[in-house]
Amino acid sequence: MNAKEYLSQAFRLDRKINNKLRHTVSLREMATQGTRSIHAQRVSGTDKHSPMENAITRLVDLECEIDADIDRLVDLKRELAAFISQVDNQVCKMLLELRYLEGNTWEDVAEQMGYDLRSIYWLHGKTLQELDLRLNKQELA
Repeated sequence: MNAKEYLSQAFRLDRKINNKLRHTVSLREMATQGTRSIHAQRVSGTDKHSPMENAITRLVDLECEIDADIDRLVDLKRELAAFISQVDNQVCKMLLELRYLEGNTWEDVAEQMGYDLRSIYWLHGKTLQELDLRLNKQELA
């Protein structure tokens, strides 16, 4: 794994969490729609679960997954912050923090740092080269 892939893990996990959160909205809607028709259901002797019950079960399971993913994201960001802290250049360190820890777009990073976008890309590339070397040394050790 190179430095960019390593640092981008938080982006991917954050997107995964957001997708699951959107899915919880639809499950909540399914569960609340089921409450409207619950009185119309007839009780039978089977162990079949109602659609509302299934939606609630899936919702609870998904919320547990989201909680676990959020815990992993917090731990991952802590790990990435320690990795970024190895960078000696304060400008490059700030660039990495703004991009990978705070999730800013490149345009926002450039604006916040007072650089043009091209300079940000160049600094990012140079910093990633440095971090790739550090990762390779760690893998060989």
